Amino acid sequence: MKVVICGAGQVGFNIARYLSLENNDVTVIDQSPELIGKINDSLDVQAFVGHASHPDALERAGASDADMLIAVTFADEVNMVACQVAHSLFSVPTKIARVRHQSYLSPEWAGMFSRENMPIDVIISPEIEVASAIQRRLTVPGTLDIIPLAEDRVRVIGVRCMETCPIVNTPLRQLTELFPELSIAIVCIIRADTPFIPRADDHMLEGDEVYFVADTAHVQRALAAFGHEEEEAHRIIIIGGGNIGMNLAQELESEAGITVRLIEISKERARAVAEALPSTNITLGDALDSEILKEAGVETADTVVAVSDDDETNILASLLAKRYGVERAITLINSTSYAPLITTLGIDVAVSPRTITVSTILQHVRRGRIRSVHSLADGFAEIIEAEAVETSSLAGTTLREADLPADVIVGALVRDGEVIIPRADTMIENNDDVILLASARSVKKVERLFSVQLEFF
Repeated sequence: MKVVICGAGQVGFNIARYLSLENNDVTVIDQSPELIGKINDSLDVQAFVGHASHPDALERAGASDADMLIAVTFADEVNMVACQVAHSLFSVPTKIARVRHQSYLSPEWAGMFSRENMPIDVIISPEIEVASAIQRRLTVPGTLDIIPLAEDRVRVIGVRCMETCPIVNTPLRQLTELFPELSIAIVCIIRADTPFIPRADDHMLEGDEVYFVADTAHVQRALAAFGHEEEEAHRIIIIGGGNIGMNLAQELESEAGITVRLIEISKERARAVAEALPSTNITLGDALDSEILKEAGVETADTVVAVSDDDETNILASLLAKRYGVERAITLINSTSYAPLITTLGIDVAVSPRTITVSTILQHVRRGRIRSVHSLADGFAEIIEAEAVETSSLAGTTLREADLPADVIVGALVRDGEVIIPRADTMIENNDDVILLASARSVKKVERLFSVQLEFF
C-alpha cells in the first residue's frame, strides 16, 4: 500500500513507523527540517521538507498513485486542504484528517466534509477520543485502560497487579481451576516496561500491568479477582479547560451523582468554559498553587484528572493532589520520556493522546474484515476485532487447528450476541466476531487471515 503522511509530529512519526515496518511505501511531508531529519535518521521511509497542502509537494510525494493520504499536521486547515487537493487533483481513494477545532466538528456543519464539499473520508478528533477514553476509565475504577469491542459486548481491560492481588505467582494454566468463575483470557503482560505475550506456564508478579479480555457483563467480577474493587468516582477535579477538559466535563455533567470542578489558568478560557458548562464549577488559577487546589475542593475529591497542555503541570498537579488525599490520579502525558517514571512517581493512570490517535487511524488503515484496532504497549502489539468471513481460512476450524502465529492470542468470540472465551477446541464459525491480540510482526498475517479473497486482487 502506498501512503502519503502529511505531518511529522508524534502521530505522523508513529503512523509512519507502523506502516514502514509492514513494508508499505510511505512518504512523509512536513515544514520542519528537524522533524523530517528525525524521520530520515530513524525510519525506512521517504521524507522531505515541504508544505503538505501544496499540489507540487503532494505530487512529489507520489499522491498520483497513492492509496491513502493521512493529514496530521498541527494545523486543521492544512489537513483539510491537503485532503481536498489529494481528492481534486490526484484522486486519492482514502483521505484521513486530524481536525481539532470544535467549530469544525459541530453537528450543524456535518455536511461540510461530504464528497460534494470537502471530501474527507475519516475525521479524527484527538480531543474527543481522549476525553472518551478518560471517561471510560472513570466509569470502571481500578483500570489502566478499557477498550470496548463488539458493540461493547467485550472489553479488553488493563490493570496493575497490586500487593493485594490474589492471583499473582499463579501459573496462568491454573487460573481456571482455582477460579472457575473467572472467564477471561490474559493476552499481554508488561513487566518493568517490557511487554510480552504470556504462555500457559507464565505467572503474574506484583507490579505487572496485565491486559485481559472479558465479557463486559463479567468485568467487575474479573477486577475483583485482581484485587480491584475501588468505588466509582463521585467528586472529580479536572485540571485544564482545553478541548479535552471541556469535552470530559461535558460528558460527566450528564451523569447523576458526580460533582465536577475544573481548574483553568487562563481567564479568557475559563470564561468560555463557564459559558459552555453551566453545571461545572470553574476555578480560575494555577493548579500548582495549593490554595487554588483547596478552593477547588481537593481535600474532599476522590479523583483528579490532569489534562492541561503541559506535561510537567499535569504530573506535578496530580502528585500535589494525591498529597492532599485524592485517591486516584489520571494524567495526560504527551512525551514518551516520562513513561518509565509514572508508576514510581505514584500516578495511577497515564493517558497518551498519541497512542489513542494512532489506534484510531490504524483501524482505517487495516485491510480485510477488521473492524477495530487498538495499539498496545507503544506498538508492541495490536488488539484487533475482525469478522471471520466464509473465505477466511479460520472459518470452520478449531483454534488448535487454525494456522495462527505463536504471537497471536484469540481472546474472545462473539456469536449471535453471545460472548465465548475460547479454548483450544473452540470452533471459529462464519460471521463470528473475533477479538485477538497480535504482535506487530504478525499483524499483516492476521489481515490476510480475515480478508475477502478478491480484496487483494
